[in-house]
Amino acid sequence: MKKWFAVIGDPIAQSKSPEMHNAWYEEENVDAAYIPVHVKHEHLQQAVASFKLLGASGWNVTIPHKQTIIPFLDELDELAAKMGAVNTVVRTAEGKLKGYNTDGPGFVKALEQVIGTNKRDAPILLIGAGGAARGIAFALQLIGYSDITIANRTVENAQQITDEMNEGQAISLQQAEQNLAAFQIFIQTTPAGMTTGDFALPFSLEKFPAGAIAADIVYNPLMTPFLQAAEQKGATIVNGLGMFVHQGAIAYEYWLGHYPNTNAMIARLTAQLGGK
Repeated sequence: MKKWFAVIGDPIAQSKSPEMHNAWYEEENVDAAYIPVHVKHEHLQQAVASFKLLGASGWNVTIPHKQTIIPFLDELDELAAKMGAVNTVVRTAEGKLKGYNTDGPGFVKALEQVIGTNKRDAPILLIGAGGAARGIAFALQLIGYSDITIANRTVENAQQITDEMNEGQAISLQQAEQNLAAFQIFIQTTPAGMTTGDFALPFSLEKFPAGAIAADIVYNPLMTPFLQAAEQKGATIVNGLGMFVHQGAIAYEYWLGHYPNTNAMIARLTAQLGGK
């Protein structure tokens, strides 16, 4: 019987997830289909019930439903529960709906694909304290990164994350700017780089250390202003496309039991987005 999967959100037309998953199905001769479904907030509960009734094997969840879908699921995995957000739903063999969050683990896989696994003791500056930063912080902690500082305009929001982690520290953007040399890995998690228009860097990179690693979760454009400025300082660059592909690949593995070809997908989408 043909399996089917979906991604839900509002809006949803911009999502590249259907292209990515359907390409993997074709590449691996999987009898499945993946479709985008536009779901308004007020129709979320009905959509979940309909997916269950119609036999969806699983689906991805994007803005604005990552938190509000939780009451309609039967259980959550550890990371999704800590984050209070779900981006992947799996229909279990018992017919229950289990929520996962693959965003943070997807970022970590993308990061270590570039820098390797031998920098887990490096001091990290995580810029921003929203949902993406929260997921990345917990995922980094789970895999063994322990020296994490979160910088945010509102320090209390960063402090809330470090309190829940029971480690790390929260600082202001001004403090981060003055102490850039203390860090080796910089992770920009705010959505400010999603357009090519006016962009104010979170802080001056004048004191950005040579040889550091700079990552951004935005993948369109591939080279955000933050990454461009860091590259000019000699940084190793990690753009957001790897995170997007790996979070999808982790969901794919939950649904179908094996990890798809992420390298070819990253190359394919990089070419589409004008990168090399």
